[in-house]
Amino acid sequence: MSDIVKDKVVVVTGAGAGIGRDFALQFAAGGAKVVVNDLGRNAESGEFAAHRVVAEIKEAGGQAVASTDSVAEWDSAHKIVQAALDTFGRIDCVVNNAGIVRDRMFFNMSLDEWKAVVDVHLNGSFFVARAAAPHFKAQNGGSYIHMTSTSGLIGNIGQANYSAAKMGVVGLSKSIALDMAKFNVRSNCIAPWAWTAMTASIPSDTPEQKARVEIMKKMESRKVAPLAVYLGSDRAAKVSGQIFGVRANEIYFFNQIRMVRSLHRDAGWTPESIADQVMPAFESSFFPNVPSLTLTPWDPV
Repeated sequence: MSDIVKDKVVVVTGAGAGIGRDFALQFAAGGAKVVVNDLGRNAESGEFAAHRVVAEIKEAGGQAVASTDSVAEWDSAHKIVQAALDTFGRIDCVVNNAGIVRDRMFFNMSLDEWKAVVDVHLNGSFFVARAAAPHFKAQNGGSYIHMTSTSGLIGNIGQANYSAAKMGVVGLSKSIALDMAKFNVRSNCIAPWAWTAMTASIPSDTPEQKARVEIMKKMESRKVAPLAVYLGSDRAAKVSGQIFGVRANEIYFFNQIRMVRSLHRDAGWTPESIADQVMPAFESSFFPNVPSLTLTPWDPV
């Protein structure tokens, strides 16, 4: 890989395995100094996964340091950013990748299942991003890359907690892009399609679910990383507030919510006139209530 992010200091959360590990490795290969954050441990050895990834980066000639603090608490999230400052003296990019799933049908979902997912994905993204913000502001530059999901952008079955958190991340990213534009700070989202330990928990009981899993297994997590590295580089200086997707060798650009139809009535509206006039006029533009897989029925390219 080229040195497109040479000497950038990049924090990657959830970087002990899967997509996060691929991000860390490819940022390092591009010349970045990487904070590999992950609180997970190897089930057999007890070794922190972050330490193993740091060793991989150093063996390849790169620079990295491990962080084993949680993103889901304000103070520990600040320690992740502080690790970048203490080790490398600055911070240039935050990749909010850490995530968990607690899949359950909405009508069976527990409070703990809801809170655990929202705490990591949404609160964690805010905590780490907020910790970096004063440093980005002071140096008049920086980049945020947040992982969203088609589960939020489009919808999915059995993932109310995950879908809500991931759609929340989109709103967070847009707000950061707006609030920090004058400081040359960018914020973008990536919706990744990839087979990882997290997606391996997807149910595969029915023929349809089994077919979906087999498709997902074809989508390598390492193919998501080049887009993240690009977004963290100076080549992406004009790209902010956007939502992208990666599915194997395909890169998608998502639209964002905008008004598509309008109807006005000088006298105002009543429930009855809305039923008689507004909804019939709008109905042809309604979006189908389908899960995300319905919109990508072809095999990954």
